[in-house]
Amino acid sequence: MKVSLIDSPVANVANIARALRTAGAEVEITSDPIAIANAQKLVLPGVGSFIAAMQWLTENGIDHAIRDAVKRGASLLGVCVGHQLLFDLSHEMGSTPGLGLVKGEVHKFGGILPVPQIGWNRVAANGPLFDGVENGVFYFVNSYAAMNAPDEIARADYGGPFTAAVQRERVFGVQFHPEKSSAAGLRVLRNFIAWM
Repeated sequence: MKVSLIDSPVANVANIARALRTAGAEVEITSDPIAIANAQKLVLPGVGSFIAAMQWLTENGIDHAIRDAVKRGASLLGVCVGHQLLFDLSHEMGSTPGLGLVKGEVHKFGGILPVPQIGWNRVAANGPLFDGVENGVFYFVNSYAAMNAPDEIARADYGGPFTAAVQRERVFGVQFHPEKSSAAGLRVLRNFIAWM
């Protein structure tokens, strides 16, 4: 199955491409808005700053291309900051609108635990992305997360519960890094690739 991986400069594109190929995908890496708008399966990666990632999407017309692809029936998986970009709004250094493909807002972790969260965390999940996942432990690197998102399909805890994954129709997002999450992460990617 062909997967179009968005070639974002604020993402570990090579690592995700390698994991997708291991999971059985034929990967096309692209930043061409026309190719993105016409894709059938899209992966939106991201690391670091929500603001920088969203700025790059809007300056290059890729925000509209992603929305067009979803309207045409494409499946979309957002990873880490790519997951956060799916939401209505992020409160990282002020307020920045996201793609608005899933409902909810992204906030900085509170509490006494160190931020960012870096390491393995257990996820309680349901839904097609997690079919056959035997060990629900995934690798996270994040300072921000959505909380109690209406489309939540997985939850983890870091000084309080947060949304670890979402699904709204054909749009999926995972806050963790599947490409760094061993067999469980590869299973999530295989499920996305196979999901129709």
